[in-house]
Amino acid sequence: MPLQRELNLAAPDDFYETLIDTHRDLTPAQSEELNAALVLLLANHIGDMAVLREALNEARMSVV
Repeated sequence: MPLQRELNLAAPDDFYETLIDTHRDLTPAQSEELNAALVLLLANHIGDMAVLREALNEARMSVV
């Protein structure tokens, strides 16, 4: 299964708002921990190492 690159969220604005709300009132360290926990939970849900490698590479390339 290849990495889904097309928009696949029924309500992307709702997701973004929920993500921001989830970080509200956290310290920067807590926010980093939340992001790490979320990445690990979603990686476990995906479960396909090839897809995860592709996603990690894509995410890295978006910030360097």
